[in-house]
Amino acid sequence: MELLEAVIAAAREAGEAIRALQPAAGAGVAWKDDGSPLTRADLEANALLLEALAAARPGVPTISEETFVRGSGPPRRRFWLIDPLDGTREFLDGNGEYTVNVALVEHGFPVLGVVHAPSRGLTYAAARGEGAVRITASAVAGEARAAGDRVRIAADRDPAELVVAVSRSHPGVALGTFLAALPPHRTLALGSSLKLCLVADGSAHLYPRLGPTSWWDTAAAQAIAVEAGAAVAALDGTPLRYDGPSILNPAFVCASVARERWAAAAQRVTQSGGV
Repeated sequence: MELLEAVIAAAREAGEAIRALQPAAGAGVAWKDDGSPLTRADLEANALLLEALAAARPGVPTISEETFVRGSGPPRRRFWLIDPLDGTREFLDGNGEYTVNVALVEHGFPVLGVVHAPSRGLTYAAARGEGAVRITASAVAGEARAAGDRVRIAADRDPAELVVAVSRSHPGVALGTFLAALPPHRTLALGSSLKLCLVADGSAHLYPRLGPTSWWDTAAAQAIAVEAGAAVAALDGTPLRYDGPSILNPAFVCASVARERWAAAAQRVTQSGGV
């Protein structure tokens, strides 16, 4: 798909810009009103993506974390949704768990998504009806592809061991309640939208996010997870949507396993008033 390949290339270019601007600890960091960090890398990646997406689909508006104006009204029926550097705290910590997120949203749902992890040399990508893929650095760079450079991924619907991805920087107070109500499992702490991608490729099976997130944090990875056979839904089972007056998501779970395996945990959190 030509459009998907163009977005993959744009995300990779933004990732290269980010890696070139890795700051010394605390250097060149500003702070937004909500207390989240902002770096030169966020802004340069944002500018590159805005230019590339405008060229790929002229006239389609873009909503970006770095340029969104609160109270600007509901989006159009078709728009780009981007987070040029998801996991800025991870970027500043130097652990490599940050991503470039790009999604195309139509009628409230992401129909195309790219999540690029520059430090890991990995790109996850999907388009509606085309399945989801994981691409290694050599394939992204256009070099001769060895076997396995670009592989289709599928969520693991019936794992022998339940693996739960959890947020490294934003676990939230309700997470313990959720985990306590699950069947036996192990947890995997990670930053950024990589957690949804791990559910998509079968490395994890649940990702509960019970604290606040915005649309640009999840839309690209949701497109990938859904195409891989997972679901991304609010605690009541309603799929996440990207329309309406607020760009904030409700508490949600990304899951490859049947809802029955985590419904009691969601109910426990709801009853406790933790979200």
